[in-house]
Amino acid sequence: MLNFTVGPVMMDDEIKKIGGEDIPYFRTSEFSKIMLDSEELLLKDFKAPKDSRIIFLTASGTGAMDAAVLNTLNENDNVLIVNGGSFGHRFKEICDCYNISNTEIICEPGKTLTKEQLDNIDGSKYTAFLVNIDETSTGVLYDIDLISKFCHKYNLFLIVDSISSFLCDEFDMEKLGVNLVLTGSQKALALAPGISIVCVDRNAIERINNNKVKSFYFDFKKYLKDGLRGQTPFTPAVGILLELNKRLHMIEEKGGVDAEVIEARDKARYFREKIKDLPFEICSNSLSNAVTPLHPTREGVDAHKIFEIIKDEYNVFVCPNGGEFASKIFRVGHIGNLDYKDYDKLIEIFKDLEKRDLI
Repeated sequence: MLNFTVGPVMMDDEIKKIGGEDIPYFRTSEFSKIMLDSEELLLKDFKAPKDSRIIFLTASGTGAMDAAVLNTLNENDNVLIVNGGSFGHRFKEICDCYNISNTEIICEPGKTLTKEQLDNIDGSKYTAFLVNIDETSTGVLYDIDLISKFCHKYNLFLIVDSISSFLCDEFDMEKLGVNLVLTGSQKALALAPGISIVCVDRNAIERINNNKVKSFYFDFKKYLKDGLRGQTPFTPAVGILLELNKRLHMIEEKGGVDAEVIEARDKARYFREKIKDLPFEICSNSLSNAVTPLHPTREGVDAHKIFEIIKDEYNVFVCPNGGEFASKIFRVGHIGNLDYKDYDKLIEIFKDLEKRDLI
């Protein structure tokens, strides 16, 4: 089996071995030491400012999005949300759920946010800015430098969903003035699904401490308090957290986050060069290194059908899409334990489908 989706992804053998071991008891000093070590490494990888903290949630990425909004925003806020696909729309749905006033900045599918769009917005009316920095549904990477400057100009609290972009695209939390950034275990971290990671700066911590959160499980104050001793308030996905610590050290040994970004970039470039003569078009004008969104150019070819044929006949997974993009776009990821030979195999499958008149 080969997996070119954007999560879960192919895992290293060393990580899979950990997943096959018995789960140890975790309310121990030994486990606390591992958690504190992971926090230190993650703060380094996010390039977080001084006094930032890591929150480990046993939840999907959507759980982290939900908790981030719940803990740092309230009904006194008025927020801007970049909506260029299903994940931007999800931030909108979360804010609506908590009665947080919001305005969407609508981006056409496959199109990035522009300076002209931001220039037409009076940022003084708002208190926060929410963006899925890589809108994974369409493969668009938004210009975080542009967003950062806008938020700095109007002193906006900046929340960044970097679930797909973390370890794939350049990101410096301190330099960009990002207050909260989140990611998930099953993306470029290449672990089992189940853990989300939230990195918060001092401003975010202050908001968390001053916010009255109507949630028992997702109250970040509990996580920040227990995190000081390397623990979580409730039973976490212990096995995945052990995988995480091993993976973070593997990243460090390979040259750190910058080396990971280069690796994702090189795989993306290799694949995109190789498919130039195939009947696909790359349907994004601003690409993340994490994923390549492909639209079949031949009339009548269904993108989801391509996903199904490759899965059923070749035992290979590309990443399908949902909703309005289901028949139009499928995606090929550049994260996880994949090498150039794996991409060569996928390209041969595409060529075979072309010979069979299926694409």
